[in-house]
Formats: sequence, C-alpha cells, structure tokens
Amino acid sequence: MDMATTATPTMHIATTKPCISATRKVFKSSFAVMGTESRGSSCTRLSSSYHISSKLPLSQSLTSTPRKFERIVTKAMSEASELKPLPGLPIDLRGKRAFIAGIADDNGYGWAIAKSLAAAGAEILVGTWVPALNIFETSLRRGKFDESRVLPDGSLMEITKVYPLDAVYDTPEDVPEDVKSNKRYAGSSKWTVKEVAESVKEDFGTIDILVHSLANGPEVSKSLLETSRYGYLTAISASSYSFISLLKHFVPIINPGGATISLTYIASERIIPGYGGGMSSAKAALESDTQVLAFEAGRKHKVRVNTISAGPLRSRAAKAIGFIDMMIDYSSENAPLQKELSAEEVGNAAAFLASPLASAITGAVVYVDNGLNAMGVGVDSPVFENLDIPKSS
Repeated sequence: MDMATTATPTMHIATTKPCISATRKVFKSSFAVMGTESRGSSCTRLSSSYHISSKLPLSQSLTSTPRKFERIVTKAMSEASELKPLPGLPIDLRGKRAFIAGIADDNGYGWAIAKSLAAAGAEILVGTWVPALNIFETSLRRGKFDESRVLPDGSLMEITKVYPLDAVYDTPEDVPEDVKSNKRYAGSSKWTVKEVAESVKEDFGTIDILVHSLANGPEVSKSLLETSRYGYLTAISASSYSFISLLKHFVPIINPGGATISLTYIASERIIPGYGGGMSSAKAALESDTQVLAFEAGRKHKVRVNTISAGPLRSRAAKAIGFIDMMIDYSSENAPLQKELSAEEVGNAAAFLASPLASAITGAVVYVDNGLNAMGVGVDSPVFENLDIPKSS
C-alpha cells in the first residue's frame, strides 16, 4: 500500500472526556479517526479530568511523507456539535467501564490497551501486582507517565482507580504465611482475585470489559526438558489459570454483552526456541480455555471471551526473556507486513473486540502480528536466496 498519498479516514473511534464532580460525570463526545491523514477538520479544545489538566489546541495541518515502514496512527478531533451523529463506523465505549489486570508500567500491551479503551470513551480501572504497586502509583502521581498517557486528542488518560492484585491467589485462604509476612506486600490488603472483584463491585457496581494482561514463567529461559515441575506449574498458574480465576470472580459483575480479552503468543502452536519454562504450554492452555470459557460465559452470562495473539514487543517484561530483539528482527524480515509491531496496534484491536462492532465474535484467537502466524517458513533463510521474494520498498 502506498501510504504517501492522502488517505481518507476508514474508521472512527468515539472518545469521551469525563469531567468528574462529587456526584456525577459529564461527558463530552468526540471521535478519533483511523488513518494516516484527516482533511479539513475543525477542532475544538479538549481537556483531561485526571490529576493534571491538559488543554491543547488541535488545529493542525497533518501531512504524511514516504517512509519505509508506515505505521497506522490514531488521530482525533472534536466535533463542533455534540448532537451531530458520529460519522463512519464508530468504536464507541462511552459509559463503559474496563478493568485491566496486569499493568505495572507504561511500556507493555496492557497499558496500550488501556489507552485505546480510554480513547474510545471507557472508564479505566487497573489491577497492579502488589510488589510493583508503590512504584507504579508514585510514578503516576509524579507525572512520570504523563507523556505516555497522552491520548489521540491531546488530553491525558485518566485511571480512575488502581487496585493491588496478585492473581496467583484466588482467596485470602490461599496465601501462604511467607507471602503474607513478605515486606513487599506490607501495607496492602484485599489483593487476592476474589477480594479485588468484591472491591470493584463495592466501588463501582459493575464493569463491562475485563482484560487479562498477566504472565509469569520463573524458568522461561530453560528448555522444556529442563523445566522443573514447580516452574511448569507456576507458569500455568500465573499465565493461564489466572484468567479463569479472574473471569470466575468478575463475571457476576460484568454486564450482559460485556467482553473479556487476554493476551497470548504464537509459541502456543509453533516452536519458539528460548521461550521455555512451560510458557508455551501456558499459552496453549490459555487459548484452549478461551474457547471453553466463551461457551460457558456466553451461555450463562452473555459475555464474550477472546484472546489476542500479539507479535513481539520490546517491553520491559519481554526483555527479561533475553532474545526479544532477535524475535523482532525475525518478524520484520519474515512477516508479510515488514514493519515493527506497535503496542498501539494491539490496543486498537482490543478496543474493537471490546466494542459492539465485535458483538458476534467470541472464542477467537485474533492475530495481531503483521501476519507472521501465516508463514510456514522463514524467507530470510539462505535456502531461498535465489528466489525472487518481494520486500517492502
């Protein structure tokens, strides 16, 4: 696709700016345009209701220039009339509330999903691993994430509340004494899955969107043959059963028509050397569970269950595996779309899956990986050097 020419918008995302008072929220509607450029838009000033106010003029002349790898960017503009119907096909999550489990910094897919949901109008609640809670909240309070919080309309993403969470433990009775007495958990309470669900119910009543962005494999650097029983079962518990537990305890407060999303990886079905410690098994279990839970949650609660198989991202968590740069390079060389995957692209896919536009999609593994999952061979192999294999120009 030639992205150097002017492109007309192909999708619009509805956004909302809540102005919080003691008794209610007042919403200002706007919409975001999916495309590389917007034409002749009249923009108004938008503000954020988070701890730090942000008012930025958005009237700009947007142009695109040829680049080797063009990234789809989300732009936003405010309509002059709030009564005018949204043009195009809107992703409108105004009035919806999302709980995202597994955000501890501003550098991963969980954060990107939160931003896309917020851009579409959803209220954001976050569950953060207890030992990382203090650093995360301090960084938010001191504005260290402000640059990352910027939404397409120029305002800052608001996180209504951050809850301490350790999804390895379902109830207080499951927590071992050594964890209870661990200083990293000191000062925090009600952080098991059941307790967090109860706290969210007490604070907000219901939610509409549940996002699972959790994974941990203490022996991920070991091959499967070298993985201990403890390492294997820990990976399964933290990376796949944690989703079952979250859905079990949250589904009673998810409104009918709600959606849940988890994150998986192609190692569930293909061999990825170096991604060990039982993590490939955990992702395979997560995908299988997605189908079963889609049936059960759909029949009993009218809730949709999907998972996104995301390509490699240079996040802080992924860097711990040790070969993320290699996987990104491999993907860029071999995927049908030769470009580095952005977290925003996964976030936008999640916003779609959480929206009414995806109301008939459930039990699905949605690949957001530049098409790498479709490849049967690595075309950068010397074996294919004499073939005329097309490359991005």
